Amino acid sequence: MTPSASLHRHAGAMSFRGIGKGIVGPLTGIRIVEFAGIGPAPFASMLLSDMGADIIKIERHGGNPVEALAPGINRGRRVIVLDLKSPEDVRTALRLVERADALIEGFRPGVMERLGLGPDVCLQRNARLIYARMTGWGQSGPLAQAAGHDINYIALTGALHAIGRRGNKPTPPLNLLGDFGGGSMYLAFGLVCGLLEAKRSGRGQVIDAAITDGVAHLMSMFYASAASGQWLEERGNNMIDGGSHFYDVYETKDGKYVCIGSLEPQFYRDLLEKTGLSADPAFKRQFDRAAWPALQDKLAAVFKTRTRAAWDELMLGSDVCYAPVLSIAEASEHPHNVARQTFVEIDGVMQAAPAPRFSRTVPKAQRFPAKPDNEGALAAWGLT
Repeated sequence: MTPSASLHRHAGAMSFRGIGKGIVGPLTGIRIVEFAGIGPAPFASMLLSDMGADIIKIERHGGNPVEALAPGINRGRRVIVLDLKSPEDVRTALRLVERADALIEGFRPGVMERLGLGPDVCLQRNARLIYARMTGWGQSGPLAQAAGHDINYIALTGALHAIGRRGNKPTPPLNLLGDFGGGSMYLAFGLVCGLLEAKRSGRGQVIDAAITDGVAHLMSMFYASAASGQWLEERGNNMIDGGSHFYDVYETKDGKYVCIGSLEPQFYRDLLEKTGLSADPAFKRQFDRAAWPALQDKLAAVFKTRTRAAWDELMLGSDVCYAPVLSIAEASEHPHNVARQTFVEIDGVMQAAPAPRFSRTVPKAQRFPAKPDNEGALAAWGLT
């Protein structure tokens, strides 16, 4: 199977079709207006949609060409197109806001206010509204109006500086840490917290979700470790940043890669037994930083003696804390992911299933919107 084919079809995956059909997720009954943007705000909307929320996404005329580069995060919404420079279309947006539980927007600070759709206006129309704002730098501060992307936001928090190999420059960790980790997850978490509070108080509020704030919060353990002297500023010299021999990635005989995370003593013993290194006295110095580079070299030589498949047979499922390093195409085919139905097929495209899982209010992934449908989407919310 070719990589492209494996991403589009797999016998072990479930197929879901029909927006809203059979949705019983924990957020069923929650209505959200999303103002179309890119990156973290749309992904947060997808998280909420996967959980059953009914979302209408408002696209501007002409759409957003950048958004087309990431179609996988746009599933599960109704879509309408409005000209937000038109007073009539702004009134339509406000009518949706009146019927919504929450609003999501990801523009620079002040844009929504200039459109006549700022928090003051919307909360006046709907006092229980949760107005969730997604930005990189936040709604206030010296950089609030500056352009930026994931790499800039994680740089300002110290996260980017900490990621990379010893002696090399920092390595951008895709846009997982900033956009989706420190951005989308915190926006969705904040929005749901706001909904719970509004149920008690009857009052809405504004959520200021800044990626820099979220990433800083994600870095809490490392800030504390640095303050106590346990974390070294130099990249690749710490226990879990690729600095240690027992928590690293190694190349195999066939040019593929495997990883180990044998932190605890019992897991470390298992690693040494399975690699045949138990008798080497040098490996008794597990937590001696000075010994790590030499021990990494020894382990690297051992891992190159077998193929990845051979190491899988020896270690996978053991207490070594081992896994093969899979490509995106390989991930959907791994037996563990197939057994858990971690990937689903939607409209012929393989992608990740909703997470986390619920025992009773089971979420279901929804299809991609075929095209904007002003009449149908507005009618679903009781509007003409």
